[in-house]
This record gives sequence, structure tokens and C-alpha cells, in this order.
Amino acid sequence: MTSFRLQGVTVRHLAGSKAPALHALDLEVRRGEQLALIGPSGAGKTTLLSTLACAHRPAEGKLEVLGQDPWHLDQGARHRLRAHLFLAPQTPPLPPRQRVVTAVLAARLPHWSLARALLSLVRPSDPDAAHAALSRFGLGDKLYARVDRLSGGERQRCGLARLLLSSAEAFLVDEPIAALDPLLARHTLATLREEAAARGATLVCSLHQVELAREQFPRLVGLRDGRIVFDAPAAEVSDAMIAGLYANETVQPASRTPHESAERLAVGACY
Repeated sequence: MTSFRLQGVTVRHLAGSKAPALHALDLEVRRGEQLALIGPSGAGKTTLLSTLACAHRPAEGKLEVLGQDPWHLDQGARHRLRAHLFLAPQTPPLPPRQRVVTAVLAARLPHWSLARALLSLVRPSDPDAAHAALSRFGLGDKLYARVDRLSGGERQRCGLARLLLSSAEAFLVDEPIAALDPLLARHTLATLREEAAARGATLVCSLHQVELAREQFPRLVGLRDGRIVFDAPAAEVSDAMIAGLYANETVQPASRTPHESAERLAVGACY
């Protein structure tokens, strides 16, 4: 069984440019598989994740998501398909004046009635579940804090806590450790991988930290200029392959000092 299959998929830039962001990609991701996307900035990693999440329609080629072509479905069926996916983008979707508990419970909105969703804004429907999810990222004490009172790294992990409350079969995570120090980065990746393994979900994660990608993920897909440069088990990815992927670019290693940036966040948004 496959979660995603791309055959000759080309995706155009959304800003009106006719130049492809992804060029004739062939890629298959099996259900339950865990892989990291690596490559220089502008390589197409974020576009690929958005395409897998049914947010970008391919200009050419064939895309299958959980065994279906999302763009041959009507809008309602495509929305139901998206409910099985969880996209954690870099742009934070957390309302700044919202309480953390409410922001995390938003992961369940696709499965709630309008009445229950509105009621939860006043009285959170399941604060214990939100607390348990936050605790796995070391944020149990932030349950009733306001989002705008969190640091950049705390907001990042708050967003990722949404993933734990989703019912998704596939996690599509864009730069989930950009604002975290090395210890928190490893813990965060371990939590994501453990959750995916526990429910048999697929995990596709983009990372700038190449060494962490090689350490944490069994399969690496290297992207450059919208093309797949290599797709191989991590153990078979050599230093020479990494050097070629990042030729004339600066590779970002795992940070050696604590760093949290409010401007570079990877936070959860469920579909």
C-alpha cells in the first residue's frame, strides 16, 4: 500500500511564474514509511509537501494520495481526503491572542460539528488531551498560556502538538525544528517518529539540518532546483552525495547553541 505516488509530476510556481517549482517528479512513499526531504533553500521541499497535502494542483503528471487522485474528486470528497492528512507548514497558523489549549484542540475541528467547535472556544472540550499532547513536547505547563506569550520554539512545539490530536494517516512536516536547540530538536523528531510508528502513519519531513536527517530518518530524498537528485536509504547517502546536493550552498548543521526564532516557525495546520 502506498500513501503517495507521483509520476512525472510538475508543479508551477503560484506567484504567476510559468517556471516549474517541481520538474517531472517520480516518487513513491509507502504507508508507514518515514523519510526526510533535504536540499538547499528553494529546492522545492515546501512545494512538494504542499502538493502531497493536496494544496497545489500539478500542472502535469499523475498524483495519487492514499490511493486516490485528489484532483479527479469533487470538492467535498477532496476535503474528506485532506482530513486524513496533517500538514505542518512553516507559517504559523496560531492566533496570537488564543489560549494554547484552544489552539491545540483545533486539530479536531475537521471532526467536530459547528456547535461543538464554537462551544470549545468558550470551554475547551478536552483539555486533558491537549495537556497530554503538549506534555510530550515539554509544554504541559503552557496549557492555558496565550499563544503570543510563548517563545518562538514554544510556539513551534505547540503547533506540532496538534499533530498528536489529529486522526491523520500521513504527517507532512516542514522544518519542524527550525527554532529549537539541539536537545529539543532531537526530542521533537523522536516524538514525531514515535507517534507515526505507533499509529502506522506515514511521515514526510523536510529538514535543513542534514546531519539530523541522516541520523534520524531511514530514507533521504535530496531535492535541488525542483528535481530529485537522489532517493536512497540514509546509510547509502555519502558525504560526496551531500556535497553535490549542496554545491555552492551553505549546509546548515545541527545547531550547537540554543536558538529560537519567532520568524522561522514550523507549526501544525490540519486539513
